Amino acid sequence: MTAPRTTALIVVDVQNDFCEGGSLAVTGGAQVATDVAALIESGEYPTVVATRDHHIDPGSHFSENPDFVDSWPPHCVVGTAGEQLHAPLTDDLFAATFFKGEYAAAYSGFEGKSADGASLAHWLREHGITDVDVCGIATDYCVRATAIDAVREGFGVRVLAGLTAAVSADNLPQVRQDLEAAGVEVSTSPR
Repeated sequence: MTAPRTTALIVVDVQNDFCEGGSLAVTGGAQVATDVAALIESGEYPTVVATRDHHIDPGSHFSENPDFVDSWPPHCVVGTAGEQLHAPLTDDLFAATFFKGEYAAAYSGFEGKSADGASLAHWLREHGITDVDVCGIATDYCVRATAIDAVREGFGVRVLAGLTAAVSADNLPQVRQDLEAAGVEVSTSPR
């Protein structure tokens, strides 16, 4: 089954530092990378974009004593292996990538810009996209924020919960409530 041409897949922050072995590893991150790559390669989505944390000096977002709510260990620092997509994902699988958080915390992909300076919302509209499916890492932070901002930007939004990994499973009931309250459809099947 192929998604309509007006539906894009947004792959949120499936980067080495957020997968097992990374500086801010999320359990299940590597499996998300594998499963998302398989979905992309199936050809189901005619348009696929990625977001990436892209930190240079994000201020209090990094901490030597993080609270794991508002402050975190250093991660996804520009120029490090941790900032790269986690295999088997590669840059060439994406029509565009949106980088966020250079000098401040940035959870939503809608805070990011492409290499040529386009915002995610502008790029999607320019490509005739009306609906987005969101997957990636972490369900309870960047996936949540990206999905809610997509609704605010006027897109129809579905989170593919089976293709996400959370910082804490304890957060998921509240995340689901937040998403549904914002008008996001949450799919429990992978797609």
